[in-house]
Amino acid sequence: MIKMQVIGNLGKDCVVNTVNGKNVINFTVAHTEKYRDSQGNNQEKTTWVDCAYWTDRTAIAQYLIKGKQVFVEGQPEARSFQRNDGTPGASLSLRVRDVQLLGGRGESGSGGGGSYSPQAASAPSGGSSIPSASDINEPIDDLPF
Repeated sequence: MIKMQVIGNLGKDCVVNTVNGKNVINFTVAHTEKYRDSQGNNQEKTTWVDCAYWTDRTAIAQYLIKGKQVFVEGQPEARSFQRNDGTPGASLSLRVRDVQLLGGRGESGSGGGGSYSPQAASAPSGGSSIPSASDINEPIDDLPF
């Protein structure tokens, strides 16, 4: 099996469809890569990925809105086609196995809770098990290990 992972922003709000009695959530993810070309000029390249998430858990659809940053993982499929002007084209699509919401534009850290986290939804309601910064007694350094 080939697996592909993409982190990017949703290009538009998702669409929920029913095909042969099964639910599918369709959305597009744009991944922009910034780099410097051989002349030293800053360049940007955006790759669009058409995503199809076949699932009965369509409640996530309300959170899949334009500009939201997501992580998607699944099986890729490349398709070639001919444009209306006769030139060849290609598209990249992904049969999604996992979606994680990461955030989005315009979200602030103060209240409102604009993002959805599966971990937060499954956490026990008896309080948070994540210690705050003031609860940590270990020395803090710059090394992640």
